[in-house]
Amino acid sequence: MTMQFTTTDAATSAVETDCLIIGLPEGNGLDGAAAEIDSAIGGVLTQLDKGSELPRKAGKTLMLHALTGIGARRILVVGLGKAEKLDAVAFDKAVKAAGKALRQSHATSAHCLLADAKVTDRDSDWKVRQAGIALAYADYVYSATKKPKDDAPPATDTVSFPAGKGAEQQLSLASAIAAGVQRARDLADLPPNICTPAYLAEIAETMAAEHDGLEVEILEDEEMEKLGMNALLAVAVGSANRPRLIRLSWSGGKDGDAPLAMVGKGVTFDTGGISIKPRDLMEQMKFDMGGAAATIGAMEAVARLKLPMNVEGVVAAVENMPDGKAYRPGDVITAMNGKTIEVHNTDAEGRMILADALTWTGRLKPDTTVDLATLTGACVVALGHHASAVMTQNDELAEELLAAGQRSADRTWRLPLWDDYQEQIESPFADMKNVGGMPAGSITAGCFLSRFAEGQRWAHVDIAGAAWQWGKPESGTGRPVGMLVDWLVNRAGGWNAVG
Repeated sequence: MTMQFTTTDAATSAVETDCLIIGLPEGNGLDGAAAEIDSAIGGVLTQLDKGSELPRKAGKTLMLHALTGIGARRILVVGLGKAEKLDAVAFDKAVKAAGKALRQSHATSAHCLLADAKVTDRDSDWKVRQAGIALAYADYVYSATKKPKDDAPPATDTVSFPAGKGAEQQLSLASAIAAGVQRARDLADLPPNICTPAYLAEIAETMAAEHDGLEVEILEDEEMEKLGMNALLAVAVGSANRPRLIRLSWSGGKDGDAPLAMVGKGVTFDTGGISIKPRDLMEQMKFDMGGAAATIGAMEAVARLKLPMNVEGVVAAVENMPDGKAYRPGDVITAMNGKTIEVHNTDAEGRMILADALTWTGRLKPDTTVDLATLTGACVVALGHHASAVMTQNDELAEELLAAGQRSADRTWRLPLWDDYQEQIESPFADMKNVGGMPAGSITAGCFLSRFAEGQRWAHVDIAGAAWQWGKPESGTGRPVGMLVDWLVNRAGGWNAVG
């Protein structure tokens, strides 16, 4: 269940809630809401501050119990770090730290004052909206195939914010985006025996039934064969789970307006095929449908926000398995656009399925196409887990996506897509080969995809390092739903044009 948000015009000290959340930057003294609360509870915060016991470093938290003089049962103090460094990303991290501590506290309700913080180049609307998104993110716990422990803390059902100009509207927007992020995380976290290509298609059908204005189209083997989607089908042929091409269409704009399109890689499990992966960490390859999860999650948010524009979400869903019928290194495949591909590595399957998906999406005549894929380990080497890589030959589009990443605290970084790199994927036996060797592995993958998006205003976003968090707990992040929604909203006219 997604966290619910409300507003209240009650005085801070009078709000009855399980937990009151305040933020403190580094430095001395108290002001604003913190000073008001301190006065109501008899100077407890001042005394703690004198002893340097209040958390002020970024992300540090302290829970205070058994306080009198206020309606809250407890106070959660979260450090905001140096005031001059409190930008969008630092604020997002601080709110998530507060959300994590809140979840562990067993509080089922809270009142959040973190939007009072001064965030560089961000207004009050952004702070309220982002605080809601981040709190909902931190409250997420996977439960689909796991029974909760007897002592597991309950979810925080409701968080209130101070009433103010636009606060209720911003929280409504936050709820829609949080639902999209949760949809993406739910799908990514499911085991591959449940989250198959057919399952993703069922989810799309369910979403279309739930939201007026959202329509679904699903292509299966026979239809894809007729269209010549041989690159996608080559990857799928080794699996008993048959592929699906899924199209979710949102018609919020005028008839005839060119849509913005997202195309997601949906490899629901990737063994590597004949070029089989090592045993270690292969279980994480259920996350190889992160691009599909993000596309579906973004479409969930689009439908809830009722964006005044036309949007297409296309998912190429397959499973990559070794089998007697599986495609092999050395095969030459003719893609939907007629170009031939020499297969050097069956584990470079994501670009194969996206090749046909991009060609098919191009026939929808989109204004812009952005593909999303957990495409290369090289991207993780280059950028780690903090940013998604953007590749495009369109400078304006690159700036749009980079700016959306900054605004949403879901950052992206541009890698070059120069023609020089195209030479690495030339083949003596076909129009191209599907890998370009070790150097610039992420970029040559982008070069490959560019050959199937010719004539389109197109960008490739490699989310290999961002789509799931590594270590404990392993979990889908829902990225880059936040960036995508911000990009779409700004193309639709900005947040004031939504809702």
